[in-house]
Parts: sequence; structure tokens; C-alpha cells
Amino acid sequence: MKKNLFKILAVFGLAVFMISCSKDKDKSSEDNQAHTQADGVPYTLDLANSRLEWKGYKVVKTDQTTHFGTINFKDGLLTVKDGKLQSGKFIADVNSLKNVDLEGDKEMKTKLEEHLKSADFFDVKKNPTASYEITKITEAPKGDYNTLLDGNLTIKGITKPIQFKANVIAENATVIIATEPTEINRKDFGLNFEMPLENGILNNNITLQVSIKAHKR
Repeated sequence: MKKNLFKILAVFGLAVFMISCSKDKDKSSEDNQAHTQADGVPYTLDLANSRLEWKGYKVVKTDQTTHFGTINFKDGLLTVKDGKLQSGKFIADVNSLKNVDLEGDKEMKTKLEEHLKSADFFDVKKNPTASYEITKITEAPKGDYNTLLDGNLTIKGITKPIQFKANVIAENATVIIATEPTEINRKDFGLNFEMPLENGILNNNITLQVSIKAHKR
């Protein structure tokens, strides 16, 4: 009787362990895939024509210098309902980070890109993706932008609410989103690196701008 009870408990424990592992795997997979519970018409990202643009600032004595570049998206999903944007989530491939302003100096360009991908900044080995998920869409009838996008920005596993002003166009089976350049505090997302003072001071604010093109499935 005791042997039979032991066998039953062992089988039960193994089953619980396998179910738990399966759930963990599913969650990890979801973190790197765009999905939405909205009931609108789905649109998928045109990866070749969508990007995240970034700009960082450094002050040396009284002079401010900037570096800027791009990050590609690896996945994205929008939904449209009644001709209007309803939801969206975009996943960026941080490993694709590129500098643009140092094209004429390949050595400095490579050095900067490698440093930004290192543990001092984005730590891409542990955090290969970043994401933005829209939580609220509000029409903005006045000003240069027709829409306010509220959402959750996740960098290095840290999620903070961020609002973008944007121009959104949904027509001819295509959605185009172009946001205003928007500042975020890098330290809010664990990008805490500081240079020696003699080399200058890194501004805590970095600028992000999102350009999205998506097509109806």
C-alpha cells in the first residue's frame, strides 16, 4: 500500500513539474511576440519600413554633443476598428542598434555601438528586446499631431508609462504612425552608466521617435 502511494505521489509531482515548466516557457515566448486581445482587424508590421530612432546627449565643458541612430523592430501587431487605430504592440531588436552620425569614423562607430549594447547600457545579452504596448488612444484635434498614444515602454525588463504625440493614418489597408521625438529618462530604465567627469557628463534624457508602417493581414 505504501509503495503504491509513493508511486502515485511521484507521478503527480512529475506532472506538476512538467506543467510548471511548460507555463514558464510559454511566458518567455510571449514576452518576445506581439499579441493583442483587441477585436479589431489585425495589421502586421512592415519591418523594412518601421524603426525606432534614438538620440543621446553628452556635455563636454560647455559644449553639448549628440549621437543618434536607429533600432529595428523584430515583430509588431496593430488592430484597426471602424477605420481607426484600436491597439498596438511593437517589439524592438536591441541587437540591431546602429549609430548613424559616426558613419565617417568606422572605429568610433563600432566602439560606441558595442558600448551601448554592453552591460553599461542596454545589456543586450540579457535583454535582447525592448517593447512598447499601447494602452490608450486619444484623438488630438489641435496641434501638429492628431493622436495621443499612451502605453507601456519596457527596456531591460523595466516597464514605465510613456506618452507619445503622433500622427496616425489608417487607410488603404495600411497604417502609418509617426511620433514626435519624445524624451525619456534613461535611469528610469536602468541605463545608469556615468563617465569620468574629465570626459564629460551624459545627459539623463534620451530622445525616442517611433516610425511604424503596418499592413492589413
